[in-house]
Amino acid sequence: MAGKDLRMAGILTPELLRRLEQFQLLAARRAKSSARGERRSRARGQSVEFADYRNYVVGDDLRYLDWNLFGRLDRLFLKLYEEERELPVRVFLDASESMMFGNPAKFDFARQVAAAVGYVALCGFDRVAVQVFPEPQPGPDAAAASLQAAIRGSLRAVRGRKSSMQYFANLNALRGGGPADLNAALQRGAMEARQAGVAIVLSDFLDPAGYEAGLTALVARGFQVNAIQILAPEELDPSTFGDLRLVDAETGSMQEVTFGKYRLAAYRETVARFVQRLLEFCKSRGIHFFSVSSGTSLDDLLLRQLRASEVWG
Repeated sequence: MAGKDLRMAGILTPELLRRLEQFQLLAARRAKSSARGERRSRARGQSVEFADYRNYVVGDDLRYLDWNLFGRLDRLFLKLYEEERELPVRVFLDASESMMFGNPAKFDFARQVAAAVGYVALCGFDRVAVQVFPEPQPGPDAAAASLQAAIRGSLRAVRGRKSSMQYFANLNALRGGGPADLNAALQRGAMEARQAGVAIVLSDFLDPAGYEAGLTALVARGFQVNAIQILAPEELDPSTFGDLRLVDAETGSMQEVTFGKYRLAAYRETVARFVQRLLEFCKSRGIHFFSVSSGTSLDDLLLRQLRASEVWG
């Protein structure tokens, strides 16, 4: 892509995209998709990757006989090759009201990560599906709602590097809001997937209903799960003190509290415990877990943390 086109995407810089082109998503399990791509699978086909031999039977294609082996053993063997399959990559993108919070907004950071993951997958000829949740809330502007539904629909099946510009544009055009339904979204995604592959979950994981059931469903379905928790700088290190009226971004409920500076340490401990519980839950189920601030350098997460954890390489 030309630099001008990349800048038009408005979501990742040309320099970062050029570096991402060198990566490929690493799948611990072999791809099982029925569509051809560039991933090794257990299917036997006619790619250039040699897999094994088997005895020749009448009707086999003579082009795949190993004549060198016949000369040594005086027996006919057929060469088998490993079929290349695409890797299904499913991105779960939290667009709930709580993700709109922060400076920078958590949702904006999540969209950039989704763009980067999708671009690496598309460059590797893998299939990308982005599941945005929760479902958009009905509003007075029917045309805007219809447009959002169309954008979300187009993100559910993306293939080929040539699709990356439209992929970026659709991510940029997404609008969020509404209460979180993390467990329901992950469970629905696990049930809908025809083949398991790599799952990337981008959320703050602050759903009052929790995250356990959803993440467990993905693991049980056979996904290789990567959970990326995104919190705002203000959530990690608040700077507002005194008598406050707090409003829940998703339910609208209000609560008046007195938040003095002496309570800051207790608040930080509460956040740290929440993140630690999520980390331990993910670790116990073989899930790669990352917790970052929306103010984190995108290069640090993409080029250092994910690479070090062998999400891609």
